[in-house]
Amino acid sequence: MRIGLPKETKDHEYRVALAPAGVRALADAGHEIRVENGAGAAVGFPDTAYAAAGARIVDAAQAWEADLVVKVKEPQAAEYARLHAGQILFCYLHLAALPDLTRVLMERKVSAIGFETVTGAAGGTPLLAPMSEIAGRLAPQAGAQGLHMANGGRGVLLPGVPGVPPAQVLVLGGGMVGSNAARVALGLGAHVTVLDRSVEPLRRLDDLFGARLATGFADADTLAQLLPHTDLVIGAVLIPGRRAPLLLPRALLRRLPSGAALVDVSIDQGGIAETSRPTTHSAPFYVEEGIVHYCVTNMPGAVARSASLALAHAVLPYVQALAERGLGGLHSLPGFASGLQVHDGSLTLPASVY
Repeated sequence: MRIGLPKETKDHEYRVALAPAGVRALADAGHEIRVENGAGAAVGFPDTAYAAAGARIVDAAQAWEADLVVKVKEPQAAEYARLHAGQILFCYLHLAALPDLTRVLMERKVSAIGFETVTGAAGGTPLLAPMSEIAGRLAPQAGAQGLHMANGGRGVLLPGVPGVPPAQVLVLGGGMVGSNAARVALGLGAHVTVLDRSVEPLRRLDDLFGARLATGFADADTLAQLLPHTDLVIGAVLIPGRRAPLLLPRALLRRLPSGAALVDVSIDQGGIAETSRPTTHSAPFYVEEGIVHYCVTNMPGAVARSASLALAHAVLPYVQALAERGLGGLHSLPGFASGLQVHDGSLTLPASVY
């Protein structure tokens, strides 16, 4: 099979979905690998390494002229014209927040498989998990910057200093993103509370962190009580394939102190706040209702080498299955078929997802 690995074009996106070692495994199995020149250069994978692994180094057009295109982020508007009927696209899609891309994929009859909805043998999302871990660990760092007065923040230091209390951090969602965000925020010395709608993640977090971490149920009354005393909110809610729930309508957001920060990691799926809108690494912050918002849609791209190494390892077995059997490979690995979101002009996940 012809497999294309194009260079990412999203703002400050340097990740790559296949490392040279993975390309070698695919080339050794007889597949033609087309790597766009410079695709992995920023993360330490030069063209020479891919060529030595058996890839052809090509331009962007040739990388997209493939039966299977493997990349990290969803196609950008300038790339829509490169999509063609019968092509398999394998990447993060997050179509719940991207109706235009959804329509293009359907019109061009692309078979689009989203990393984020592939499930594992025991449940979970194995291709989303490594990026969720990274985004969760980055979130308190982004929030700490958001609290800087130069960015519109209220000038609060997360760990505090002797005689001055630490910041109050509220994490909404106790899953992979939320637990990693809580871990780092606690490590930085902040006072951390995690809210979730289910007791199981709260029980797991209590087992991990004990009395160092406060937990509670995510309902409007609890939020209304906590928000006036919160310096940083981290939105860490994920319902795979679905739009993120609106937990912070504008009226509730206004209960935060002026200059508080919101890091909405859920922005890929639409965000948890009424005021959330996508931002980029070039311009990550904006202030609305007196609150500093950070809504970067490709947070792990900030640490692209670590993210690429983690992602490439997770993705390779799935790419190998597609390379060997085409769409038949969706039935080779448990939960792989749940990743198929668009096929032959139709949505293959429930319409309510979008």
